[in-house]
Amino acid sequence: MSDERPWLKNYPQGVPANINADEYPSLVALLEATFIKYGKNPAFSCMGKELTFEQVDKKSQQFGAYLLSRGLEPGDKVALMMPNMLQYPIALFGCLRAGLTIVNTNPLYTPREMKHQFTDSGAKAIIICENFAANLQKILGDTQIKTIILTNIGEMLGFTKGMLTNFVVRKVKSMVPKYNLPNAVTFKEALAQGKKFSIKEFASNPSDVILLQYTGGTTGVSKGAMLTNRNLVANMMQIRAAARNAIVDGEEIALSPLPLYHIFAFSVNCLALFSLGALNVLVTNPRDLPSLMKEFKNYKISNMTGVNTLFNGLLHHNDFASLDFSALKFALGGGMAVQRAVAEKWQKVTGSPLVEGYGMTESSPVATISPIDGSGKLGYIGLPAPSTELRIVDEKLNPLPVGETGEIQIKGPQVMKGYYNQPEATEKTIVDDWLCTGDIGLMDEDGYFRIVDRKKDMILVSGFNVYPNEIEDVVARHPKVLEVAAIGVPSEKSGEIVKVYVVKKNKSLTEEEVIKHCRSELTGYKVPKEVAFIDDLPKTNVGKILRRKLRDELT
Repeated sequence: MSDERPWLKNYPQGVPANINADEYPSLVALLEATFIKYGKNPAFSCMGKELTFEQVDKKSQQFGAYLLSRGLEPGDKVALMMPNMLQYPIALFGCLRAGLTIVNTNPLYTPREMKHQFTDSGAKAIIICENFAANLQKILGDTQIKTIILTNIGEMLGFTKGMLTNFVVRKVKSMVPKYNLPNAVTFKEALAQGKKFSIKEFASNPSDVILLQYTGGTTGVSKGAMLTNRNLVANMMQIRAAARNAIVDGEEIALSPLPLYHIFAFSVNCLALFSLGALNVLVTNPRDLPSLMKEFKNYKISNMTGVNTLFNGLLHHNDFASLDFSALKFALGGGMAVQRAVAEKWQKVTGSPLVEGYGMTESSPVATISPIDGSGKLGYIGLPAPSTELRIVDEKLNPLPVGETGEIQIKGPQVMKGYYNQPEATEKTIVDDWLCTGDIGLMDEDGYFRIVDRKKDMILVSGFNVYPNEIEDVVARHPKVLEVAAIGVPSEKSGEIVKVYVVKKNKSLTEEEVIKHCRSELTGYKVPKEVAFIDDLPKTNVGKILRRKLRDELT
């Protein structure tokens, strides 16, 4: 670890420069210590139903034992495909305790995307919510999956509430297309059967791959990032160290609207906050803002995770400002850049900071985090996490001085082992232990990093680099704008010009107003030449805006 870490002088008091990535030999060792420590405390809540650490411990053991009884062996891949529900942590911890490798799968995937992930990973089993079973049926024959465990949204909510929930989901909202998977077993059946078996000892090493986390695929074909015991333990320790001043062991109530199968919520909520004895309040459908906001009435929420679009949506909801934020210490934003206008408004409305973090699937994911107390710099992604180095490099991967713009590289114990079955892609991405992020940024003299944009999203206007984030940040500050995305479109005269897609907050907004507003804040070549008004921006399931889709529609 280099001593040239200018950011260390700006670490909040009590945050260590380094963590011990080898404090626990495996993720399971850390989880089992957590079960013992917090026992009867509530660990997860969903739709009003709570499970204690003790209950999660017991049920996950039963679940892991059941999977092994079906012929699965340590190292086999198991796909988890469900939204936030109590079954997720039970299945996750059960698989890990049985030595199985997790393949987190986005439930909104099309059959084509599912097939790619299941065949690429070689998954042999799947735990899937019935809402998505019809898609599985279409591609099952093309995969190695032999063990199917089916669950439903109401299954763990208790008899009455479960029946009512399933009635609404199946009959009223028609959210479960017809399917036929004759050999599937229900989640409850698997738990009941698992009581008859036990998990046998298996060899486990810090370097074992325990999670195949597929990249978002927003920049091409989705690749499986191989994350090891040590990667995930290290990142948990880093998150815990960075949040040390704000977290009270065993007392936090964390709102978890982001899906746990996404690496951000997976590491921050399901692992790090869980390991600190927090109660994670799971939101099954984060797009249902009234249900999400109801959790502020049910619980004294002390922290939450989210993405910019979610925070922005809440701030624009009429009822949000009237909620009780007295226990809220901070919100953590990741997955995409947090816009300055959103962060400022969040602080004003809730009285607590919206802290930005940065990372990627390949770094387990957290690489930087702003001081949790809100003392960081707005518009920056914060300081590198303990035991982590970041640097800015030019096209030839030569380090650049302070203030210069180039590609961000990451080095630390949380950086993945590589891409599964993709040695060439791994070689291009990890060079001399440095992870090449594909993100363009800079470091200031205080060691704070700022994302300027993704390499692939950069717009080239007459030879000048224009970064969509900057344009979006400016347009988002217009009071009549709800959401915005900026892309480059071909131009004979200048190579490319800036085009913005705007979702109106106020119907009276005109193209002229948007351009006039931009002219007052941006140099000439950065000002959008085209403004398109749109009802909705295309987004990933986590709420990340897909600029690629907007570009694709033009070609």
